[in-house]
Amino acid sequence: MTNFQVYKKTLPFSFLRFLIDLLALAILGGCTAAGLFIAGGQFDSKGIIGLIVGLIIGAILTFLVSFFIENRVKGAQISMMTQGVVEGNLPDHPVHEGLNNMKGRFSRLATYYLITRAIKGIFRQLGNTVNKIGTAVGGNVGNGVTSAIDSAVQTVISYLCDCCLGWILYRKDVNPFKAGCEGCIIFFKHGRALIKNIGRIFGLGLLSLILIGGAFFGASYAVFITFPNLTNALIEGFKNIAATDGGVPPEFFTNPTYVNLIMSGIIGIVFWGILHSVLIKPFVLVGVLRNYMNAGIANMPSEKEFAELAEKSPKFAQLQSKIE
Repeated sequence: MTNFQVYKKTLPFSFLRFLIDLLALAILGGCTAAGLFIAGGQFDSKGIIGLIVGLIIGAILTFLVSFFIENRVKGAQISMMTQGVVEGNLPDHPVHEGLNNMKGRFSRLATYYLITRAIKGIFRQLGNTVNKIGTAVGGNVGNGVTSAIDSAVQTVISYLCDCCLGWILYRKDVNPFKAGCEGCIIFFKHGRALIKNIGRIFGLGLLSLILIGGAFFGASYAVFITFPNLTNALIEGFKNIAATDGGVPPEFFTNPTYVNLIMSGIIGIVFWGILHSVLIKPFVLVGVLRNYMNAGIANMPSEKEFAELAEKSPKFAQLQSKIE
């Protein structure tokens, strides 16, 4: 199967995860609003307490939705992606098959969370090393370099963690902690071969930002200039907010042109973030996962490599110690 064929057959998972995210957001917002309403519906001391209590309850329920539902769906999607790139075929009903795979593989979600956290910690060491470049530069320029590098590294880490999960699911007959260690070794062992994925990750990310973000930016800007009353209402709102503190808003919050550009930019970025996560990122992941799995299968990690990486990474040694 080609990358696009695997992506197409596993795309329903992405839409399902998006709906779960909307559900979690609705729960969080609903609980927060309910707490405020039950406490009297006013932004007084009693209302603020009710709002905070509602927010806490909503956060707990949102975490449970993520823990018990979304992570199973994510694992099921990666399970099917892995099968597609390794075996070259997928069942007629990948959502049903993927969720069935998760029932037996990660019935104890705590194990999955533990492995994921450990893997993130191991990969984050790369970021700490690379960020020394920005520290060496120093000043605002150095801080900017550090911030840019850190954002890039965290993006790559998220893909590598998904690849490690794919490897764990592929190695279904192996202790999951051992499979997680193998997944880390694959990256460090084949880093040069896998580094080409960075171009795919950021290239398609930039392209989607230009196309998707640009489209929503343009559409939003057209709406604002077509309905100037909307812009004026936003400006009045900014003035009222600033007036509560006895001040005035900055000029770019009172100039209609600036307000239109700022709000259009925000809308463009928000919708790009949503659609990129649902439509573009899964396609990129399929390509990264294929290279990752091919590298691991062609040259399986050895016991010697376990020992070598354990010496370099305390977090890896901790993960290795959990192998029964």
